[in-house]
Amino acid sequence: MRGHLARVDAVVVQAAIAGALSFSHLHDLAAAAGQGGWKAWAYPISVDLLLVAAWRRMREQQRAGLPAGSPRLWFLVALAASLGANVATAGLLDLNHVPASLRVVVAGWPAVAFFGGTLLAHTPRASVTSAAEPEPPSVSAAVDTPDGDESPAVSIDPAHEEPPNSLVAAAPAPVPAVALPPALVDRVQLLAQEHRAATGQPADPDTVRARLGLPPSMTASVAAHL
Repeated sequence: MRGHLARVDAVVVQAAIAGALSFSHLHDLAAAAGQGGWKAWAYPISVDLLLVAAWRRMREQQRAGLPAGSPRLWFLVALAASLGANVATAGLLDLNHVPASLRVVVAGWPAVAFFGGTLLAHTPRASVTSAAEPEPPSVSAAVDTPDGDESPAVSIDPAHEEPPNSLVAAAPAPVPAVALPPALVDRVQLLAQEHRAATGQPADPDTVRARLGLPPSMTASVAAHL
């Protein structure tokens, strides 16, 4: 626990030092570009707020799995403004003779920051919503009675609706029995009696049909005479 607190404290101290130095550099550059008084102090606040807002929005978009191109662009713009001020005040630029182009950039920064902050603030926030599938509407059918009155509406649920007749597999129709000649009928009954005498069980029509050498379609005819 102490090690974790020590690491957090170190990060906080480092962030405070970096923020103070960057804030001071931005203030000095704005003052050198002709923005004196309270305006020079407002510039570093504007840059840091845009930097933090763009970073937070970029992380939200990435966690939601959405493209974060716009927040990343404004984060890079604010980062470039902060780094530019740090480099410019490191002795590479004469703050007593600031170029006209830098004055234009500093003077135009408020409009750029306002535009970027407005876009970030009004971009719809990423949210994960699970919408339940709507239930299929029930169909109410009114049945007319012979007297002309309508019977109570019958609610038909599409989820439990019977499939069309064309999709229902029809059961095979029974094969009609074919009349057998008297001699063949006697042979069938004789085989059935022999089977019952030998096993004590009634003869199987298919077995009798096979012993007679008849085709499978004659099984029903054989069973009719057992």
